[in-house]
Amino acid sequence: MTVTVVSMPEVTVTRTDFAGARERLAADSLLLVDVELPPDAASVPLAARLGLDAAEELDWFGRTGEPARADFLGDRAGFVVPVVQGDQIKHVHVVVTERFLATAHHGQGDLARKIAQGLRHERPVDPVHMLFIVLQEALATFRLSAVRNLLETEELEDQMFEDRRAEQLQALARLRRRSAQLHHALLPFLQVTDAVLTRRMINPSFPEERQRSAREFQTAGRLVLADIESLQEATRRSFASYSSLVAGEQNGVINRLAIVSVVFLPLSFLTGFFGMNFTFLTDKLETRDDFWLLAIGLQALVLLGSFYLLHRTRIWRRLLDED
Repeated sequence: MTVTVVSMPEVTVTRTDFAGARERLAADSLLLVDVELPPDAASVPLAARLGLDAAEELDWFGRTGEPARADFLGDRAGFVVPVVQGDQIKHVHVVVTERFLATAHHGQGDLARKIAQGLRHERPVDPVHMLFIVLQEALATFRLSAVRNLLETEELEDQMFEDRRAEQLQALARLRRRSAQLHHALLPFLQVTDAVLTRRMINPSFPEERQRSAREFQTAGRLVLADIESLQEATRRSFASYSSLVAGEQNGVINRLAIVSVVFLPLSFLTGFFGMNFTFLTDKLETRDDFWLLAIGLQALVLLGSFYLLHRTRIWRRLLDED
């Protein structure tokens, strides 16, 4: 495990152990304590190891498999924040008080560095301000993933109209599954945070600056959710386009079969008819003129009639236009 302490307002980043983190939490204020757990680590009682008050209420802090959470616990608040990391969606556990902000996560080694960079630019005045910076950073990961996948979907759709391939359908299925994962991870989190923040903003004692930060987060959350829904709509539209292209190709095959049928079915009938051994054919039709008239002339007449029928119904022209 790695414990990183970021002190404000100088934004000084130091690595320490749990004992050192407990000392800093007891003595200093305006701190960010980030605990990085191994990716395969079991649940760890981090609240007790960091010396946090009311550790029994924070038994979820650092526990694996926790769903999205947003709780107001008197003088502290707790969150389980989804974050997009590569192709995976992981969760960051957050506890905030008036003195510090503590985060815990599994295997996201660059999280503390990213938060520190955001703190250098934002210069938060209190841990609650730091909390909203962390929440905005989490939303940014969803926004980047949604926009990147949306552009990939549109590029795939353009490629389909130029050269349709089976790999494109597999890529669309992957993007559609990705959009569902993003929506499934973000929507519950936004719902629980909206409920908590709205309840806090109703309280007259909630400072105006924090209300502004809460409203900005809610607005950003709705915009990111709209981006994800746009991705879902784009994947559905691309699947519909792919199905339309397949249907168009199948229509072309059916049209070709129709042309073959119009030409060869009458010929097959004639050959079958004149191939039967009944008395008229075997006894009466004996000369070469009869052969050319009935066997060849009749088939040529049928071919001309078939081509005339194709021309009148414009099946041939429609097939050429599709090609």
